[in-house]
Amino acid sequence: MFSFTFFYPFLALIQSFLVSQESPRRHVIAPCGTARNVPRIAATEATPAEPSAAVQGATAPLVQALKSTAAHEVSCFHFPGHNRGNAAPSSLSNLIGMGAFMHDLPELPELDDLFYPKGVILDAQNRAAQLFGSSKTWFLVNGSTCGIQAAVMATCSPGDYLVIPRNCHISVISAMVLSGAVPKYIVPEYNSGWDIAGGVTSSQVDQALKELQKDGKKIGVVLVTSPTYHGICSNVRGIVDACHPLHIPVIVDEAHGAHFRFHDSFPSTAIEQGAELAVQSTHKVLSSLTQSSMLHMASDLVDADKVSQCLQLLQSSSPSYLLLSSLDAARAQLSENLKSFDEPVAMAFETREQLRLIPGISVLDLSTFVSDFPAIDPLRITVSATDLHLSGYEADDILAEEHQIVSELVGTMAVTFAVNLGTRQQDVEKLVQSAKHVSEKHSSTKESRFRKCHSPLDKFSVKLTPREAFFTNKKRVCIEDSIGEICGELICPYPPGIPVLIPGEVVTQESLSYLIHVRDQGMVISGAADAKLNSIMVWIMNHEASA
Repeated sequence: MFSFTFFYPFLALIQSFLVSQESPRRHVIAPCGTARNVPRIAATEATPAEPSAAVQGATAPLVQALKSTAAHEVSCFHFPGHNRGNAAPSSLSNLIGMGAFMHDLPELPELDDLFYPKGVILDAQNRAAQLFGSSKTWFLVNGSTCGIQAAVMATCSPGDYLVIPRNCHISVISAMVLSGAVPKYIVPEYNSGWDIAGGVTSSQVDQALKELQKDGKKIGVVLVTSPTYHGICSNVRGIVDACHPLHIPVIVDEAHGAHFRFHDSFPSTAIEQGAELAVQSTHKVLSSLTQSSMLHMASDLVDADKVSQCLQLLQSSSPSYLLLSSLDAARAQLSENLKSFDEPVAMAFETREQLRLIPGISVLDLSTFVSDFPAIDPLRITVSATDLHLSGYEADDILAEEHQIVSELVGTMAVTFAVNLGTRQQDVEKLVQSAKHVSEKHSSTKESRFRKCHSPLDKFSVKLTPREAFFTNKKRVCIEDSIGEICGELICPYPPGIPVLIPGEVVTQESLSYLIHVRDQGMVISGAADAKLNSIMVWIMNHEASA
C-alpha cells in the first residue's frame, strides 16, 4: 500500500530541489503556512532583479515584459473581464484602439508584483533610482497623493507634530487624517497683487522647530512644497541643515519638479539638497501617464520597510500595468536623450522674454517676493493681465474661447502655462500672438471689474487636529452662520489644491470672503459637501451631540 507518511516529506524535498535549481516555471509552489501567508513587504535594500530572457538588455524592462506577455497566444481565464480586448467596449476601443486593452494585464508572474518586486518591476525601479539620484525608488499608481500619505505615515505616529507650510496640498491634510499627526503650520509669503503664495524659508522652519521643542512636543517630520504649482522653490538645503542636527527627516512634495535633474538651468532636486524623501509627479512635466508618480528616498533617517508597508495600505492591490510601464518608459526616454529639455528650456526662455514686452502683460518672477527664494522653474510661465483690468479668469476665458489656448492653472489674478517635452514651437508662438491680441483689444479698458485678494492663509486658529475633526460629529449650517464655528470639512479651490479651510480650524470672515470671491469668479470649490458653498459642515460640540 502506498504510504502518505512517506509521500509528503518526499514531495517537500522535491519542491525544495526545484526551488534551489531556479526552476523556469512561472510559479513556485509554497507549502501552507509559508511565503504565501506572509505580508508582502519590499526589502529595505534593493536586491538584484531577476529579468527573464525576453527582457534582458531592454532599455525599458517593464515595457518589454508587458509587450512580450501580451504577444503570447494563450487562452485567458483571468481578469480583467475584457479578456485582452476580446470584450472591449467598442465606444472606448474605437477611441483609443485595441492596444491599450491587449496590454491591460493583471499581476501575472512574469510581470512581477508591485508590493514585493523581485523581477522586472524591481529592475525598472532600480533604474529609476539610478537616474533620479536616489537610493531607492517606488513606483506609484495612486498619484503623488499616495506618496505624500505614505511618507507622512512612515515618519509620524499619532500625536507627533508635522511641520508644514499652510499652502500645502490637500494630500498632506489627508495624510494627517490617516496618521494622526498634528500640524505645525508655517505661513508662506503671499503676494496679494498676484494672489499667489511662495515657499517657506529655512529660518521659518528653524523657528517652528524651536517653538515645538520649547513646548516639549515630539516632532515627526518636516514637509515642504518645492516647487509650488507656480514654480517657486524653497531653499531645501537650508531647511535640511536646520533639521538634520535634530535627527528630523525632511519630506519634499516635489510633484511639480520631476524634471529638475535633467537640465543645468533647472533648480537642484530635493534629493540633491539632502532631503530624505521626495515625491514626484512623473506625469506632469515628464511623459508618463496621468496618475503615475514616483517616491524617491536617499537617507537612513527613514525606515524604507515602513514606507513600503504604508504604500501597501494605500495603493491598489490591482495596479495598472499601463501606468507602471509608462513610468518605466518615461525613465527610459530620459536615459536615451539627456538633452531632452534643451529645446523646451529655450522655448520657455524666449516666450517669457517676449511676453514681458507686451503692454499690460506681467510675468511672475522671483522679484515678486520679498523672501530670498533660490529659484523659479523656468518651464512654468505665469502671467497677469491686471494692468488691462482683466482677472485671471477673464484672461483665461479669452485665450481659450477666442484663441484655443488651454492653460494649466487659472487664478483670480493670473494664468499659468506649463512648458514640457511635448510643447511645440508653434504653440509658444501662438501664445505670444494671442497675448498681444488681448493687450491690443483691452488696452483701452478703464473700469476694473475685480478686486485684489487678501491672503486666506495667514489668519487661522486650530482647535482640533484634522483627524479629530474628520471623525467627529458634524452638522450643516448656513454659510452666514458658520463664522466662529469649527470647520468639519476640507474646503479647497481646485486647482491649485491649496486648502482655505481645514478640518479643525475656526471659520473666519476672511476665509469665507475669499472662498465666496473665488467661487463667484468661477473657480471650482472641492471638498465641501455643498459644492455651491451655501452651507458648511461644522463640529457639533459634545453637549449638542448628547442633547
